[in-house]
Amino acid sequence: MSTLVECVPNFSEGRDKAKVDAIIDAMKVEGVYLLDREMDADHNRCVITLVGERNAIAEAAIRGVGKAAELIDLNHHQGAHPRMGATDVVPFIPIEGVTLEDCVAIARHVGQEIWKRHQIPVYLYEAAAATPERQNLENIRRGQFEGIRAEIATNPTRQPDFGDARVHPTAGATVVGARKFLIAYNVFLNTTDVGVAKKIAKAVRQSSGGFRYVKGAGFLVRGMAQVSMNLTDFDQTPIARVFEFVKREAARHGVVPVSSEIVGLIPKKALEDAAEWFLQIENFDASLILENRLAAVMGGKMAVGGLRAGAEPFIEQLAAPTATPGGGSASAAAGAMAAGLAQMVAAMSRGKKNYAQYERELSTAIARLSELREELKAAIDADAMSYDAVVKAYKQAKDSSNGGAGVAAALEDATNVPLGVAERSREVTKIAESLRAVTNPKMSSDLAVSLALARAAIEGALANVEINLESLSDPQFVSAVRQKAEGLRLVLVSR
Repeated sequence: MSTLVECVPNFSEGRDKAKVDAIIDAMKVEGVYLLDREMDADHNRCVITLVGERNAIAEAAIRGVGKAAELIDLNHHQGAHPRMGATDVVPFIPIEGVTLEDCVAIARHVGQEIWKRHQIPVYLYEAAAATPERQNLENIRRGQFEGIRAEIATNPTRQPDFGDARVHPTAGATVVGARKFLIAYNVFLNTTDVGVAKKIAKAVRQSSGGFRYVKGAGFLVRGMAQVSMNLTDFDQTPIARVFEFVKREAARHGVVPVSSEIVGLIPKKALEDAAEWFLQIENFDASLILENRLAAVMGGKMAVGGLRAGAEPFIEQLAAPTATPGGGSASAAAGAMAAGLAQMVAAMSRGKKNYAQYERELSTAIARLSELREELKAAIDADAMSYDAVVKAYKQAKDSSNGGAGVAAALEDATNVPLGVAERSREVTKIAESLRAVTNPKMSSDLAVSLALARAAIEGALANVEINLESLSDPQFVSAVRQKAEGLRLVLVSR
C-alpha cells in the first residue's frame, strides 16, 4: 500500500450483533482491512477499526454510514453514550504515507458523499473543522439527536457543513473529521480507594489544569482503583510522561501503580517514544531501529543520504538518454512540489492564535492542495505512460488498416495529461496567492517558490500540449484544447 489510513467509525448500536455484522459487511471494500470491533450494550454503541488505502477506506466509510441509516432508528435508541447519528462519528487517522491534512481532505470528501448519497447532514470536527468552535466533538453533539433535531433549522450555529438544515428522520446527523491517533491508556493502583484514582485523574487531565491532550477519570475495575485516560496527541504529550506523572501523584497519596493497560491498538511510534524517554538515548531517531530502516529503504520511502538521496533517482532518470520520463513528468513534479509547499505554509498557520479568524479559509486550502498534490504526483507516471502509448500506437498502425484512429486516440490522451497538469497547477497558483494575506509573512519566501514552481509547471505542460497538437488533425479537438491553453497562458503573461 502506498497510503495507509485508519478509520474508526462509531455506530449507535451495541446490542444487536446481526445489525453490526451487516454494517461491517457493507464496509467490505478491496484494500480495506478490519482490525477490531467492540460492542457495548450499556452504551448501545459499537466501535469499528478499519485500515486501508485512502480512496478505498473513504468508500468503505460512506457505505457503512448508508447501511447504518437503513438499520438504526434513533427515535427508538437508548444508551448511556451521547449520540446524534446512527453513524455518530467517523474519524480518519493518518498511519503511513499520508498526513493529517490528507485525512482532512478525505473527511471533506466523505462528508460531501454522505449527504449526496444518503441525505444525512454532516458536521466536520477536529482537524477538519472549518471553525475553532467545531474542533471539539462535544460542542457539535450538544443536546444529542433530539437537541440537534429541534435546533438545526433555526439556530445558525447548528447549520451543518454539508447538507440542508434538517436531520435525517431516523439516522440523525453524522460528524466526520480527521485527528491524530488516540491512545486509551489505563493505570491500575494498589488500592481499592477509587477516590484516589479520581484525584489523580483530575490532576492529570487537561480540563482541570493537567496535561494538554489528556482526558482522565477514576474507576474501580477488577477490585483496583484505575486511572482511565485518553491521550489524544501522544506526540505532544507522550505516554511515558503521563505514566511518570501518575506515578508521582500516586506517591503523594501513599499508593503505587501496579500495572497499566492499552485498550485497543497503539502506534509503534508511541512505544518507541517511551523507550527513548526511559532509556535516555542520545540523538534517538526512529530510523535507528533496524526494522524501521529496512522497511523504509525497501519500500522506497527513504534513501540513505538525506533529502538529496530521495530526489536523486528521479533526477537521474530525467538525465538518462531515454524519452521518458521527460518534460511532461518534470512539469507534473514541479506542480506537485508547488502544491506541497503551499500546503505546508497553510498548515503551519492554521491553529495558531494570530490566524484563528482564517481557520475556514486555511482548512479549505489545505484540503484542496492535498488533493491537487496527489493528482499531480499521479500525473508524473501518467505522462510517461501516455507517451509510451503513443509510441505503441504508431508501431501497431503499421500492421493495421485503421491504425490512424489508434494513433489519434493515443495522441489525444497524451495531450490531455499535460493539459490537466497545467489546469491543476493554475489552481495551485490561485490558492498560493490567496494564502499571502492569511498566513505568516515570514513564510512568504516559501509561497514565492511555490508560485514559481507552479508557473514552471504550467509553462512546461503547455509546451507538451502544443507539441502533441501539431500531430493531430481533428480540428474540433485542437481548437478546444488551444482555447483552454490560451486561458492558462494568461497566468504566465500576468506574472
